[in-house]
Amino acid sequence: MKRSFILIVILLVTLTSMPGKSLANETKELSYEEKLEKRMDLYQKMETVTNVPWYYLAAADSFERGLRRARRDLPNEAGVIAIFYSPQQWVGPLNPDFEDTNPLSISMFGGVGLDGNGDGKADRNDDEDVIYTFARHLESYGYDEENIRIGLWEFYHREKSLQLIMGHAKIYETFNTIALNKNAFPVPIRYNYSYKNTWGDARGWGGRRIHEGTDIFANHGTPVRATTYGIVELKGWNKYGGWRVGIRDLDNIYHYFAHLSGFEKGIEEGRVVEPGTVIGYVGSSGYGKPGTSGKFPPHLHYGMYRDNGFTEWSFDPFPSLKNWERKDRAARKKR
Repeated sequence: MKRSFILIVILLVTLTSMPGKSLANETKELSYEEKLEKRMDLYQKMETVTNVPWYYLAAADSFERGLRRARRDLPNEAGVIAIFYSPQQWVGPLNPDFEDTNPLSISMFGGVGLDGNGDGKADRNDDEDVIYTFARHLESYGYDEENIRIGLWEFYHREKSLQLIMGHAKIYETFNTIALNKNAFPVPIRYNYSYKNTWGDARGWGGRRIHEGTDIFANHGTPVRATTYGIVELKGWNKYGGWRVGIRDLDNIYHYFAHLSGFEKGIEEGRVVEPGTVIGYVGSSGYGKPGTSGKFPPHLHYGMYRDNGFTEWSFDPFPSLKNWERKDRAARKKR
């Protein structure tokens, strides 16, 4: 009996002393809602400290979260903040210690890392230190939109990245929340429509190319809706897509709606939309000069393009469409 008790004590001591395996201190995975709440708390805290509006911080963070999903050379974020600093950026290019967390030595070596939570460390794996360092960078240029743009340009050095972040900021400012994860099928499900996976099919008009989207066939004039929270990035004529609208979402994805018969009133470049916002109507425009129509049956061409901070490429929208359609049908049954 005594020996069994000693073995149990030894086992408990071993388990509680193993690195990262403490039964009492094991960190549970945060839910999606908890992550949003923690992010928003950090954005608002940094707005108070630096006077940089929270939605610019949220915009840069969501932009970089999209980059991490699109690129293999960037690691997944360890915490809730996705803004990335390389070890060299953080501690200084000539710093011999890439894991340095001493604010003084980091500053001496020209690193950017700052202590955001007052624990005496500037840790690039600490969410609060990272968002504080980024907010201080923007603050050094000013608080108004023009100076924020300058600060973002100096950080990213890419006009397209600046454009996307400013669009994200406008979306967050409009809805005053970061809980914007709903979607909608692009055609109201009460209408007659049909579609199948046509991504990658051959197309010949204008030269041999592949089909970069999914065709949703519906009657002429059927409403076309925004599928996501986003901002209208392009509107007008495209010789392939006819009358088209392009919407950029908070994951840096460009949603392309083509072959429209016309646009909904008030849909202009820079307009913020939400899932279900009517943006236009099914048609058969395209394959020629402005106004060309009727060269194929009326349908909506829906495409998705991802930005990775350098370029964009198309990917198959069919799985997303099926998912959104299923959720819309389930929601309608509950009414």
